Amino acid sequence: MREILHIQGGQCDNQIGAKFWEVVCAEHAIDQTGRYNGDSDLQLDRINVYYNEASGGRFVPRAVLMDLEPGTMDNIRSGAELIDFVLDVVRKEAENCDCLQGFQVCHSLGGGTGSGMGTLLISKIREEYPDRMMLTFSVFPSPKVSDTVVEPYNATLSVHQLVENAYECMVLDNEALYDICFRTLKLSNPSFGDLNHLISATMSGVTCCLRFPGQLNSDLRKLAVNLIPFPRLHFFMVGFAPLTSRGSQQYQALTIPELTQQMWDAKNMMCAVDP
Repeated sequence: MREILHIQGGQCDNQIGAKFWEVVCAEHAIDQTGRYNGDSDLQLDRINVYYNEASGGRFVPRAVLMDLEPGTMDNIRSGAELIDFVLDVVRKEAENCDCLQGFQVCHSLGGGTGSGMGTLLISKIREEYPDRMMLTFSVFPSPKVSDTVVEPYNATLSVHQLVENAYECMVLDNEALYDICFRTLKLSNPSFGDLNHLISATMSGVTCCLRFPGQLNSDLRKLAVNLIPFPRLHFFMVGFAPLTSRGSQQYQALTIPELTQQMWDAKNMMCAVDP
């Protein structure tokens, strides 16, 4: 089975990651305790891509979680010291796989942990597993929605690393997500929960072809072959359709042309760039 190891680091990314696993667990009918209670063979057909099967028939997400924040972790250690410990965990998980296809990393490029430690980890993994795919879901800072003054520096230094060491990079940013919440979903004051929900829906959609049987883009390498013209140009704009507000849901006809048009619309892109 072509397994994927999921890694998340930093506050933003642990929140997004938690949401992502909620969505994936729901799609595969895995409950809070790790038990399967669905009714379709398709849900279990490629469950090993994201889950390890433990004793007693429980499914455990194949995920590595890290943070340098004292609030989320009890002890503070600098990233460079912690990195060996994290790599050990990654190595152990990778060795348990029959045929590891690659890694997916959730991180934000504005904060310290996601950008600094995230990219350090990516470069270390790339060194150790040069022939495995590296997919990142990167939350880029945007000038309109900014928390800290050093975000541009963090982002610039991280992008340099991503150009060199990642194979596929899904570009997300808060400005576009806020715009989608305001304009399309008609939410008057969206919380980070709403934004994370959007991201997790998108992540679930992007990885859908890896988790369920099908012909197209069935693993990370095929996805890359179909989307990347030159190795350094591997930054993807992610779109999502259908996006409709709760109130107008029942008035929308979801035809294929309608969905396709929405899909390529700048308003549905998760990053504020004019294509």
